[in-house]
Amino acid sequence: MDVLSLIGIIMAFVAIIGGNYLEGGHLGALANGPAALIVIGGTVGAALLQSPMSSFKRAMQILIWIIFPPRVDLPGGIDRVVNWSLTARKEGLLGLESVADAEPDSYARKGLQLLVDGAEPEAIRSILEVDFYTQESRDINAAKVFESMGGYAPTIGIIGAVMGLIHVMGNLADPSQLGSGIAVAFVATIYGVASANLVLLPVASKLKSIAMRQSRYREMLLEGILSIAEGENPRSIELKLQGFMD
Repeated sequence: MDVLSLIGIIMAFVAIIGGNYLEGGHLGALANGPAALIVIGGTVGAALLQSPMSSFKRAMQILIWIIFPPRVDLPGGIDRVVNWSLTARKEGLLGLESVADAEPDSYARKGLQLLVDGAEPEAIRSILEVDFYTQESRDINAAKVFESMGGYAPTIGIIGAVMGLIHVMGNLADPSQLGSGIAVAFVATIYGVASANLVLLPVASKLKSIAMRQSRYREMLLEGILSIAEGENPRSIELKLQGFMD
């Protein structure tokens, strides 16, 4: 669990709600159904219009990464690559066949299988780079869905504010209708700006950083597998791969 993300979300909303309370406001003043419908519906609709369905579906799938990010163990990955190189040096590349069969990571398993099959280093690089860049692009584009929502939400909030003011102006003769219209106008703006800056844009940045860390891990595996294919010394491989550490 990413405790920092959880603390950040809680702190952001406690600050807004707590500040509102200290100023003499109450929670009910921030709860407005029409304003929420305008901002949430308009923001999601705009994102759906912009994004391919595959990117939107992937964005919903990886949203859980904010609290439960995939584990990326760079030091452990380096140790695994060094062990593979030691096995290859002692038993030859065919000795990696049982290792490949037991490997849970599909990317690493494909690389090991290419080694066992005797593929040339350039062929290994070409095949694994396709997987590498495809997955990276897929996850980055998914993160951009939330980034686009963060760009649209404040503007949709302003649209909600204008709609609320139109409602107010159309009911100037009926003072009982003025309060709800003004509430929608101001609360819609709060929803738009707050959702963008407290949730959507931070979520997009966090997902991008996780995707890039995963890409660095795959790049490390790629370089390690290529080094094994070229017959490099295990110690040299370890020193090279340590350059991928934070």
